[in-house]
Amino acid sequence: LALLLGWSGRAALVFGLALSVASTVVLTRALDEQRLTDTRRGHLAMGWLVIQDLVTVLALVLLPAVAPLLRDGASHAPHWPLLAGTLAVTLGKVAAFVGLMLVVGRRVIPAALHAVARMGSRELFRLALLAVALGVAYVASELFGVSLALGAFVAGMVLSESELSQHAAEETLPLRDAFAVLFFISVGMLFEPATVARHPAGLAGALLAVFVGTPMIVFSVLLLLRQGMQTALTMAAGLSQIGEFSFILATLGVDLDLLDAPARSLILAVSILTILLNPLAFLIAGRLSPWAARRDARRAAPPG
Repeated sequence: LALLLGWSGRAALVFGLALSVASTVVLTRALDEQRLTDTRRGHLAMGWLVIQDLVTVLALVLLPAVAPLLRDGASHAPHWPLLAGTLAVTLGKVAAFVGLMLVVGRRVIPAALHAVARMGSRELFRLALLAVALGVAYVASELFGVSLALGAFVAGMVLSESELSQHAAEETLPLRDAFAVLFFISVGMLFEPATVARHPAGLAGALLAVFVGTPMIVFSVLLLLRQGMQTALTMAAGLSQIGEFSFILATLGVDLDLLDAPARSLILAVSILTILLNPLAFLIAGRLSPWAARRDARRAAPPG
């Protein structure tokens, strides 16, 4: 789509990545509203999102390393040994950080939180959780050159193995909602409506790609993997939007001079529209659910 719009290859790559990442925040809320969080379909959706987020974090790590090649590749021959060395150093830093967190962090962080929890202060426990999340993310960024998103993700992964994980999740829920609101406010401040008016074809094409193309691909893949029709419908509806990681990818692309500001505004516009349309996707999936249930029952019935 980006190439058809006349964009460069590097801009097309970032644009494609941004349009392929669904919002964890939006889908989690949708699953809660549909009361599907604790069902098999909800577990599959969350697993899909976790893998998607991991791949996106890997892209956030690798994009700065390959940005010089993407910018200069059209006019200069790629220096493959230099690129391979850069990627090796980048992945080595990521591996070192993850290894440190798994060896040291999984012992130090839970022990510190247990000590705070024994003091009996909910406010102090919340502050400790916030300090751990932001502190690990900062260390990851400053000492290991790893993205803040990966640092925070690994901190959460370490906390998930602690006995306090459920308590920590409950205590951070208000903070999560507050940060989500602040995040989307900042995204709205980046949005430029005039850009959308100047690129109606790009907006329409990107909207179709996310709201129609992605659900069709997800639905087809799940049927090929022999999942039920109801599961495929739920997953297709849930992934018919883009959100926070798309914004992060777009902003990183602009910072690395791989993407221009109007393209970022186009991604923001598509995100806003698909988030608004996502309840419609679930409504359509709900209307088709009885038909899908009958199909699943026929498939599960023994022959004869």
